[in-house]
Amino acid sequence: MGLPVALALVVTCSPSGYNAAADLLDAGVPAADAARELASRFGCSPRQAHRYVQRAGRSGHVAVPAPAAVFTVKLPVPLIARVRAQAAASGRTLSAVVAQALEEFLARAHREHPRR
Repeated sequence: MGLPVALALVVTCSPSGYNAAADLLDAGVPAADAARELASRFGCSPRQAHRYVQRAGRSGHVAVPAPAAVFTVKLPVPLIARVRAQAAASGRTLSAVVAQALEEFLARAHREHPRR
C-alpha cells in the first residue's frame, strides 16, 4: 500500500513524521504496517517510524512549525533584559516569547485598523 501524495512528508522532521503516521492510522492502517510504510517510504529506521506511530496514536496530529529565519532588530537594552527574563521565567525560548508578542501585536493592530 503506497502513501497518498499528500502524505509525502519529510519524516525526519518530527511534527511531519507524526502527522504522516497519524494520517495512516486515521486511514485504518494497523500500527505495525504504518511503521513499516513510514520506514520504507521515507528511509527512516523502523525504530524511529515506530516512535512516530506510537506518538501519533497517543496525540494525533501535531502542529508543524513554520520555517524560521534569523531576523535582527535593535532594541533598548532594558527591554531585551525584560524579554530574556520573561523567557527564562516561563521556560520558553527567547524566539518563542518574541514571536508570540509580535503575533499578538499584529492581531491587535489588524482588529483596530482593518484594511478596507
